Order: sequence, then structure tokens, then C-alpha cells
Amino acid sequence: MPSDFSVVPDSGLPVASGLRRDRDFRRLWWGQTASQLGEHATLVILPLYAVLTLGVDPGRLGVLRAVGQVPVLLLTLFVGAWVDGWRTRTVMVLADSGRAFVLGATALVALFGRVGPATLCVAVFAVGVLSVFFDVAYQASLVRLVRRDQLVRGNSALEGSRSAAQVGGPALGGALVSLLSAPVAVASGALFFALSCGAIRRIQRVERIPERPERQSPVRRRILEGLRLVLGDTSLRSVCLASAVFQFSFAALMTVHLLFLPRELHLSGTAVGLALAASGPGALLGSVLAAALPKRFGYGAVLVFAAAIGDGAFLCVPALRGSPAVTLPALLAVGLVFGAGGQVVNVAVMAIRQSVTPDGLQGRAAATITFVGMGMTPLGSLLGGVLAQEWGLRTGLLVTAAGMLLSPAVIALSPLARLGRALPALPDERLPGRSDAPEAGSAPAPAAE
Repeated sequence: MPSDFSVVPDSGLPVASGLRRDRDFRRLWWGQTASQLGEHATLVILPLYAVLTLGVDPGRLGVLRAVGQVPVLLLTLFVGAWVDGWRTRTVMVLADSGRAFVLGATALVALFGRVGPATLCVAVFAVGVLSVFFDVAYQASLVRLVRRDQLVRGNSALEGSRSAAQVGGPALGGALVSLLSAPVAVASGALFFALSCGAIRRIQRVERIPERPERQSPVRRRILEGLRLVLGDTSLRSVCLASAVFQFSFAALMTVHLLFLPRELHLSGTAVGLALAASGPGALLGSVLAAALPKRFGYGAVLVFAAAIGDGAFLCVPALRGSPAVTLPALLAVGLVFGAGGQVVNVAVMAIRQSVTPDGLQGRAAATITFVGMGMTPLGSLLGGVLAQEWGLRTGLLVTAAGMLLSPAVIALSPLARLGRALPALPDERLPGRSDAPEAGSAPAPAAE
């Protein structure tokens, strides 16, 4: 452990001033950056390969995207109940190893020219399954590595690296699909997942795993504990509902968007990648703002306005016409605004969730919110394909962009809008050591309204 930062006695954890000098935190940071770069590249490579090389229609693209998203709906709650009792870094390493293998095998098949829609569906489904394990474990990992007063700063740093991946991943994915062969494009994702494994495996600090009861609760009961926690806490319940509305609308929009850019605006694969990557620089700005704005204006006001401005930016896209020289700069501006607003919301929401959730329920809380939110994405993707097929790309994009504004509306009408400058505290009945706290393996008492 480095000697250039102080340590809280008996905690083994660095104080906030030394967080970025903590070697283990940096390894998690580097690994997450590589994983996110591979993920964002793959999210562009596989759909664009289907659109530009295989020439799939809107309905089939909607199905392809839905197949990659349905594992969230099928597995998230079970994975959340399972992850809480295991080392999150082990889960992340195994998940990224699996994603590297799947993409490597797909690249090998593509090398012999045998990649078709069915092959891509198998690949995106397998990657989606492993992504569920990684994402749930990742959201529970930071709270086991640092103290609660470091969560906002730690989340801001990690979300900043994710933003950098949002810049490089789509741009790299679009360029590879446009300029190089399919095997090289697909294999690039495998390389970044392998790099992530190498970084996360080097974390040395012993992970704090919440103590298990002598008799482990059945999976169904542990899932119900996570559901009761989220439904019983006003902050978590509001986060869950806003996430569901956003993910449904965004999935529908992105299905139409991926068709609109090359077919209606006639952008090349590289230009599509740049347009999608534009949210990255905005998200980098959002990561910086997320650490300062809530302390000045309050979490509630920041959540409402950041979501409204960021999500509303997409309303400009259906009006774009003309040559790429005109439309591409406008798309970059839209992505910049969307990325900045979305990142402010992401960091604030994650800090709120972590601050009101006991350590032993972090994985299940993250999994429940992910299940309800991301579980809506397959339906959104299918709806986007239907709208594009029946109403046309421009009208479909306008409808789905308008639907994005439902998320800030939900936040504005929820208790989240009334949050002040301080994060909500962990309710007394959930604090460890209290005689009236629920025993391990039992459901926590719902928070008061």
C-alpha cells in the first residue's frame, strides 16, 4: 500500500484526498475503462455490421438489439442475489474473460465469411448474459473498496473513465466496421475485455464481503429482499421508475437512430461512430460538474434540469437534413449536450442509491433497479423497429425522442426533486449494530414515507 496517503485506523481504506493515489482503486479504474471501451465498441460494431454488411431491415435490427438486451430481464435479479455473497472482482474477471472468448470466437467465424443474423444474435445474447454479471458486480464493487464518504468522488472518477470510453469506443467501432474487415472489428472488443481482466486481477486489497448467515437464504427470498428494499425506500423507488422510463425510450430511439444516420443522413460508418461518440466529451464534462453542482444547487434541482436538457437534445435530430458536412457537426453538438446531462444524472443517482443501501444489499439493490430499468430495453428496441418500419425513420425518431422527456418528468414529480445539497442518509433501521436492525438474510424494513 502506498505511503503517500493517510489511512483511517482499522479500516485499511485510504481517505478521500488519496483516493486517486490508491493503487487498487486505480486498477479497478483502469480495468473498468478497458471494459467500457470494449463494450461501447461492441455495441456499435455488431449492429452496424448487421446494417451495413448484412443489410438487415428495421424489424430485424430491433430483434437483434432486443436479443442482446433480454438477458437483463431474465437474469439480473438472480445475479444480484448471487453477487452479494461473492467477491465482485472475481465475478468481473470471469465475465470479461467470457466476453473476450465470445467475441474472439465470433471473429474467427467471421474470418471464414460465415457470420449471418443468426450468428450475431447468438453473440449478442452471450455477451449480454456476461454483461449482466459484470455490471451488477461493478456497481457493488466500489462500496466494498472505499468508504462511503468517498463514493461520490470514486463514482465521479469511474464515470469519467466510462465517458472516455464513450468517446473512443463508438468511434473505434464505427471506423473498424467501415474501414477494416469484420473479424478485426469484432476482435477489437475481445482485446479490451482481456485488458480489463488483467487490470482487475491485480487488485490486492482484501475485499470486504458482507458476512453470510449460517444458513443462506434461498435465492427467491434474497431476490424478494432486494425488491422490498427498493420498493420500500422512496429514493430507490423513484430512481427505479425514472430508470425504467428512460431505458425504454432510449432503446426505442437508438434502434431508429442507428438506421437514421446511415440511411437518411447518408453517413459513413466512421461518421456514425463519431456521432455516437460525441456523448463522450460531454460526459467527461458531466463527470466534473456532477461533483460540484449538487453541493451548490441541490441534488433534486440538478437531477431534473440535467435530465431535461440532456434528453431533450435529441428532439433536434429529426429536423436535420443536408450533407454530412452540415449534419455531422449538429449531431456532435446533440451528443455533447446529451452526454453532459446524462452523466450528471448517472453520478448523482448512483451516489444516492449507494448512500441509502446497506453494504449487504448493494448488489441486490443495483440488480433490482437494473432489472426494472434495463429490463424494459428489449421492448423499447422492438418498438423502435416497428415505428421505423411502419411510420418511417424520421417520424419514428421524432416520436422516440419525444418519449425521452418522460424520464425528467418522472423525476420532477418524485421525491428525488426535493433532495437538497446533502445525500440522503442510511435509515436508522438499516444501520449495522442496531438491536432493531433486520438480521442477515431477512428483509429490511421499508423506509418511512
